[in-house]
Amino acid sequence: MSDPAADPWRETKEGIALSVRLTPRGGRDALDGVETLADGRSVLKARVRAAPTEGEANAALIQLLAKEFRLSRSQLSIVAGASARLKTVAFQGEAKLLLAALEARFARR
Repeated sequence: MSDPAADPWRETKEGIALSVRLTPRGGRDALDGVETLADGRSVLKARVRAAPTEGEANAALIQLLAKEFRLSRSQLSIVAGASARLKTVAFQGEAKLLLAALEARFARR
């Protein structure tokens, strides 16, 4: 298991919370791995083709994460940073399964 302090995800009562740095108009829809910001926080880097207008980029992010982790879009919501580049996305579901999927895909070696 990876160092929890270095991961952009944490367990919550409903599932997990994921810190994301979103790049709208990124040329493609993709998750680009974990990055450490200048202040020491870790985030999952994501990019979407959608523009950051009228919630299009946020909707594209939710769709990308739902597809990547085989969840329904209703299980995901942006709980902080809806109009900012840095966001917190809440995943509803079994925390242990969600954490295992995130660690398998993005844990730092």
